[in-house]
Amino acid sequence: MTTQTPRGDTRERILDVALELFVEHGYEKTSLREIADGLGVTKAALYYHFRTKEDILAGIVARISEPIEQTIAWGQEQQYSPEVRDEILRRFAEGMADRQPILRFFHENQPAIRELEVGNAFKERIIVLTRLMQGPNPSFEDRVRATVALMTINIASFVTDAHANEQCVRELPELPDDETRRETALRIALDVADRIGQATAEA
Repeated sequence: MTTQTPRGDTRERILDVALELFVEHGYEKTSLREIADGLGVTKAALYYHFRTKEDILAGIVARISEPIEQTIAWGQEQQYSPEVRDEILRRFAEGMADRQPILRFFHENQPAIRELEVGNAFKERIIVLTRLMQGPNPSFEDRVRATVALMTINIASFVTDAHANEQCVRELPELPDDETRRETALRIALDVADRIGQATAEA
């Protein structure tokens, strides 16, 4: 008796393989045929789950958006305070911890994603999250700090890539493990966010 793979499992496998190919070759240079070949299925079988490449991208975006949506929903129910702001950062950091490959894909394929509806939708969610970080009546400095704090959460993985690819004669120190990098990035992000709402010192 043949055991059928649940449709949900197949969709997740398609997203996994597509993400690997998008990261390796770029979104624009990866075809549906290559994704089907990577899965060992026909294009017709792939069409059963996703009609277009952008549909696949939408599924990938949904993966990274889930913890962001949850953080936004929580933040919108709270009255702003420094403690709430810091908890937003912690929740965002926790949600992004196992999504580094998706973040790398977004970073390396920004020009292509920027032109797509799903890319704009993701950008809007980040804007909402940033506004929750800013507090009431934010100054320009507050807006910058909120943006930098959120970006810092994801910087650790790119520091790793830069270290691995750097070609120089001087010896670089060993990088800490993944958990320590995430903790360090969160600590720095919290330090940046701690200045939100503070009056800018006059020169």
